[in-house]
Amino acid sequence: MDLDVGLALVEQRLHRFFMESKLRAAAQGPSYLQLWEALERTSRGGSRSRPRLVLLAYSGLGGTSATEATGVAAAFELLHNALLVHDDVIDRDLLRRGSPNVAATYRNAALQRGASPATADHAGACAAILAGDLALTGVYQVIRSLPVSEALHRELHCVVGQAIFASVGGELFDIESSLGQDMPPPEEILNTARHKTSAYSFEAPLHAGAILAGAPEQARSALASFGRFAGIAYQIVDDVLGVFGEQSQTGKSRWGDLREGKRTILLSYAATQPQWDSVAGLIGTPQMTASEAEKIRAMLIACGAKDYAIASAVQHAEKALGCLAIDEIPDRLRERLGSLLMASVNRVHLSATAV
Repeated sequence: MDLDVGLALVEQRLHRFFMESKLRAAAQGPSYLQLWEALERTSRGGSRSRPRLVLLAYSGLGGTSATEATGVAAAFELLHNALLVHDDVIDRDLLRRGSPNVAATYRNAALQRGASPATADHAGACAAILAGDLALTGVYQVIRSLPVSEALHRELHCVVGQAIFASVGGELFDIESSLGQDMPPPEEILNTARHKTSAYSFEAPLHAGAILAGAPEQARSALASFGRFAGIAYQIVDDVLGVFGEQSQTGKSRWGDLREGKRTILLSYAATQPQWDSVAGLIGTPQMTASEAEKIRAMLIACGAKDYAIASAVQHAEKALGCLAIDEIPDRLRERLGSLLMASVNRVHLSATAV
């Protein structure tokens, strides 16, 4: 199956899901329809990297059914959007891909109706939580609609369930680590990244594609291991871009992670360096100014934290590629996954800017 054709079919499947859902919502009332419309807007414009991984694994391991593959791929895109909507609430972020997210849409609407800022913030968070819940239920709805055996349904549900379980645990660890005064060591941060990001963004899509294709256990295991290390590399790069990337390219504020005090490998490494004391009191302050953010970025470069993080991302990418070096992974699939991984890691060189 041609990848571009497959991705186009994924878009059609997502469009059908939202059309059917909006029709049902409209029957309950206009405000419910508006929530679905806000969720649908959030789903547009993404990289579709998770559907891409499902399709690559499936077709690369001999799968031939476009209906099955694109259905699973669409389900993983819905899962991604569900977790993004919830993640924005956790991070108190109001932008997604450069535009107001679900929380911001409802927050702004509440302000226009005369609500206080605190009430408007709460309304936005509530709407976003509900929208994310709807996308999560949609994941299982789409998978259940696939014309596959009951046994295969169970396997796919198990993969999705394990991914959600791991991701929620990783998110919780992330929240808890931000409450303490001390920075967690790099290995703890990387373990959180594995659960929070790798599990649902890389391991599960590749594993599901392999299962759907009927691939042998060795191939399934190799792809899952590749996804584990690739996801950690991706998260490290994402964290670097969250501080150094341009908003026009990342779609996210350059201040968000620093204001939140998000525990990243950047800050973990910097906390071990002498320069840390000069900015430690600024990390995690909601009133952070532009000049303070620039001071932190300058310190992260000067102490070597940025270079350390990038080197760690490259190391994890190399480990990921090593997992594919088995006979059960076809050469073409190995090449395509390797190209995607390196393009992801290279984002930090193409997008990150110096202070």
